Amino acid sequence: MRLLVLGGTEFAGRAVVEAALGRGWELTVLNRGRHQPPPAVRALRGDRTAPGGLAELAQGEWDAVVDTWSAAPRAVHEAARLLAGRAGRYVYVSSCSVYAWAPPFGYAEDAPLVAGAAPDAEATDYMRDKRGGELAALDAFGADRSVLVRSGLILGPCENIGRLPWWLTRIARGGPVLAPGPRELPLQYVDVRDLAEWILGAVERELSGPYNLAGPRGHATMGGLLEECARVTGSGARLRWTAPEVVLDAGIEPWTQLPVWVPPGSDGEAALYGMDVSRAVRDGLRCRPVEETVRDTWAWLESGGVVPPRPGRPPVGLDPAVEAKVLGVAAGVPGTTP
Repeated sequence: MRLLVLGGTEFAGRAVVEAALGRGWELTVLNRGRHQPPPAVRALRGDRTAPGGLAELAQGEWDAVVDTWSAAPRAVHEAARLLAGRAGRYVYVSSCSVYAWAPPFGYAEDAPLVAGAAPDAEATDYMRDKRGGELAALDAFGADRSVLVRSGLILGPCENIGRLPWWLTRIARGGPVLAPGPRELPLQYVDVRDLAEWILGAVERELSGPYNLAGPRGHATMGGLLEECARVTGSGARLRWTAPEVVLDAGIEPWTQLPVWVPPGSDGEAALYGMDVSRAVRDGLRCRPVEETVRDTWAWLESGGVVPPRPGRPPVGLDPAVEAKVLGVAAGVPGTTP
């Protein structure tokens, strides 16, 4: 298989490249050159935001293209139109954020989508940018040659958002840790390596259409995730399970200040942890256990892995002073772990 990856050196794109090399595929990547792909990869240089940035793609043929772009849909539109006659399939890594807010529990791929997106638009917001990217792929390749990967929460080694790395580094510091309850909150996520393997399988099987891409709801729980973080770091940290209302009353932002966590029964829980992923599971999605995801992410951090700064996005994680204050309050709340 001949695969072109647009990007290919960070998180999801990197995982796709590594998985494809593991299958013996012929790899080409196009990026700005800020990060180097593996030696076995043909590396092309180009800035998709600059005039002439796709010049290196003027020639060549591929069985499939994988695109993880998250900004202006115009960049997807230009690349897809350029490649439509020389690539067999276009896989666009989108997001479950393309669904109109707030989707109900159990929403499938036919749920209503966000309005106001356009395939050739400049950057607006994450939801419309991702939907615009989908429309760009569909416009150039058609529904029968496009795969729209509507991913949920993605975790694993080389994570460039910092959600699981934040929990690991926080718990590694030890002491009492604010653990937002309930402990049994079901999570829904996908390890980036399982995402990559599914994408390559979709190319091999010539799949098409939209797919909600995450593990089944409850594949792990908040308790299972954080307890595994405590185990692999060996810090002796004490998880202080704290009632959701105590966390919210303190003004703490779910998902950003306490990564991964959303209040039970909220719109956020339905949107992030209430997807119907039966179509992806039917078509080959296999999910490794949470223990493996946590262990390998910690090993990456221990080997010198770092989360890059993300300009324009709020920082991930909770201020230690806020955590200490809430833990003091939580100590007097019934049902909170001492």
